[in-house]
Amino acid sequence: MDGSTADDIRYSIGDLARRTGLTVKTVRFYADTGLVPPTGRTPAGYRLYDVHALARLDLVRTLRELGLDLPAVRRVLEREAPLQEVAAAHAEALEVQIRTLRLRRAVLLAVAQRGSTPEEMRLMHKLAKLSDAERRRLVHDFIDETFGGLDADPGFVAMMRSAMPELPDEPRPEQVEAWVELGELVQVRDFRAAVRKMAEHQAAERAEGDRSGLHIALTGTVTSLVRGALAAGTAPASPDADPVVAALTAAYAEAFGRPDDEELRQWLSDRLGTANDPRADRYWQLLAVINGWPARESLRDVFEWFTEALRARLAGC
Repeated sequence: MDGSTADDIRYSIGDLARRTGLTVKTVRFYADTGLVPPTGRTPAGYRLYDVHALARLDLVRTLRELGLDLPAVRRVLEREAPLQEVAAAHAEALEVQIRTLRLRRAVLLAVAQRGSTPEEMRLMHKLAKLSDAERRRLVHDFIDETFGGLDADPGFVAMMRSAMPELPDEPRPEQVEAWVELGELVQVRDFRAAVRKMAEHQAAERAEGDRSGLHIALTGTVTSLVRGALAAGTAPASPDADPVVAALTAAYAEAFGRPDDEELRQWLSDRLGTANDPRADRYWQLLAVINGWPARESLRDVFEWFTEALRARLAGC
């Protein structure tokens, strides 16, 4: 035995390449950039490396395979940044990339299912990739514009603000489509104007006293009576609807302390026409799809029937 130890062994760049599985070109690049400096040189001037350089090169390869860029690798090797901190930061970055890839996959699946045009795909990807904070801001801006400066029902406004779209990390194609549609909907000027009018009606009623409890009770009464009429096949403009309309207008007159007359029916018709905008119902349906909530019961058909019945009687006056 010559008495040499592992520390005495020297490797050429070709040896390092064979031992690490890297190409000679890659090993030479790391050597040229100073990431793996040579331990010595042969008489002919060729670079040689010891076992510590081999271990350093193996660490460089591992860090690069994990996706760290060269500056980050250098900081770790020179102990400017603890490896655990670099690893934690990189793991967080990878998580963001993974979520982005999952979202892109969901967008592509949605496009494949609906046969979207290139422009629709561009818009879908643009809206779908918004961060959670950006999504909330988009909806909060909508609520600020439609309810801002008005003394609307605080409970309803609070509910609106708490019901934010939360697209999951692995959204289904229908959730991506719902988010895109919601993102477009809350930016429609006409829809914002309609919701603003609803808020103004709420504020006007609150000026006369808090009637939030009355509306809940009245909604129950309308739902019960109109569902019965719908089940019986009663047309809103038919004479058979008269008792239902009379019972409902009487309930509203009592609740609001107003005479049960044509003026009340006109007042009701105006407010129901605004409140029953189908886009408002669609807003809540889309939120349910995005957030994975149970399907929300729609009362649109109930209030459409009631509104049509009121208008038919106002037209006949």
